[in-house]
Amino acid sequence: MTTQKSTNIILFSGDYDKAMAAYIIANGAAAYDHKVTIFHTFWGLNALRKDEHVAVKKGFLEKMFSKMMPRGADQMTLSKMNMAGMGPKMIKKVMKKHNALSLPQLIEMAQDQEIHLVACTMTMDLLGLKKEELLDTVELAGVAAYLAGAEEGNVNLFI
Repeated sequence: MTTQKSTNIILFSGDYDKAMAAYIIANGAAAYDHKVTIFHTFWGLNALRKDEHVAVKKGFLEKMFSKMMPRGADQMTLSKMNMAGMGPKMIKKVMKKHNALSLPQLIEMAQDQEIHLVACTMTMDLLGLKKEELLDTVELAGVAAYLAGAEEGNVNLFI
């Protein structure tokens, strides 16, 4: 009997292009019947934020972080050539021209493929993010839960 292979990805980056790479790899691994987990920490949590404002009680610093961070995957910037916001517009236009899936579409595909989208609880506390502000299917866990899965993983990536 063969055991199912697993792929574990830590998404640390809040850059649109790096998050896209993580989700492309994750969806590809799921298509190859891997059990896939994307552990979102620090700026990678922005990929899981809902697009709309969610009214939750926060302290001053938590409110400041919320205002400075992009709300939702489609608002993330590029790692290179951001050019005051023009870079993401240009890459999205090129992607549309070539029928490439956008980051929000890749996230939706990941949800459809039952990829485990995990938000780091410690980072959520540090940045003042609340569960209500994240996509509904997101799981919450700490680093110990990630390590338990990664220890048995066949592929472990840090993006």
